Amino acid sequence: MTQPVPAHEARELAALTGPGAGALLQGIVSERITAWQVHTTHHRPGAGVTVGYTATVVDSGGLVEDYLCLTTGPINSSCPHLRRVVGPDGLIAHGWRHPHDPDLPALATACDSAAMGRRLGGKVSLELLSYRPTRRAVVRLKAESGTAYAKVVRPGRRQSLAKRHVMLTRAGIPAPQLLRCDDDGLVVISACSGTPLANVLSRGMGAAAPTILSSLIDTLDRLPRQALDLSRRPSWSERADHYAHGAITVLPAHRDRLLALARGINELMARSNPGPLVPVHGDFYEANILVEGHQISGLIDVDSLGPGHRVDDLGCLLGHISVLPHLAPRSYPHVPNELEGWIRQCEQLVDPVALNARCAGVTLSLIAGARREDGENWLPDAEGRLAAAEMWLARGRAHLARAQHPALL
Repeated sequence: MTQPVPAHEARELAALTGPGAGALLQGIVSERITAWQVHTTHHRPGAGVTVGYTATVVDSGGLVEDYLCLTTGPINSSCPHLRRVVGPDGLIAHGWRHPHDPDLPALATACDSAAMGRRLGGKVSLELLSYRPTRRAVVRLKAESGTAYAKVVRPGRRQSLAKRHVMLTRAGIPAPQLLRCDDDGLVVISACSGTPLANVLSRGMGAAAPTILSSLIDTLDRLPRQALDLSRRPSWSERADHYAHGAITVLPAHRDRLLALARGINELMARSNPGPLVPVHGDFYEANILVEGHQISGLIDVDSLGPGHRVDDLGCLLGHISVLPHLAPRSYPHVPNELEGWIRQCEQLVDPVALNARCAGVTLSLIAGARREDGENWLPDAEGRLAAAEMWLARGRAHLARAQHPALL
């Protein structure tokens, strides 16, 4: 049963994103902060709030742009760069200056071209592609020998990630090859060829749409059976209540709709057949799939490879695609029509009730991520994602009704 968002988490989110956050940030650095703004917000219900900030500080050389982080979640408190700060209302948070993330000890090296050059044994240029505080980061590495990627993870996760890359490449899956795995959580992998599926969706697949989907299904069919021995992670739809909590903090005015959505997803999950346990990618969506021609040429971000249900990979793919027109309406004019064709094909492969329940759960999980701190009006995007999740739920209920009453077919 879905419970309200805990009051203390709502207070934490308000404190770390409101005007009072400046005083907390000043407790992280000795220099004077002259300006700051929220850059990213990560709310994990039950596990705290983490916020990244861009800041301008005054040092001996004048004004310097900096990146600071605060979290109310559990943290590696033994890190020498970590600072404990207390708000006027007793709120306790921990903060640090990028790249000295307390849970990602390899990040400082990965963001320093000289340090990376020494570790890799050659001159290298760096580009930080993504950073989720305390969780992970991705850095593009360019050298004379070519391009590679450094994934910075918690040290305890490095072997799990490396094992998945080795498993896939040995099975002939076009995944990045493992190049090195260091004790501090630095994992270096090769680049894959191809164009992100997101770009293909943007320009339109046209008559190639069925062929591309067939290649996607074939790639999933070839995932190695050994993946069934890996740890299983719960799917997004299995955590509908969790993601409803996060969405409510972003769309509090739609609390009742979000609670009803989570209840509906839970109901369809309980009344549908997910199919057998099979190897799954675990994060199978357009940004993690590379295409050459009409064939899949690369499968990246394989951290979640393991046992699961095919319907969850398909639900991840379709759910993510369904929010693209809300994220960037002008960039994805072809998605509404082409997505419908893929939905109909996928509904022939798995239980359509289970598929639409999974699509709804994935889309629900994406609502909180619509919030942006760059001044853009993100509310239509978030509300569009909510409407898309409700569409999937309605579609699943319609399939369930037809299954119960064949005369409606």
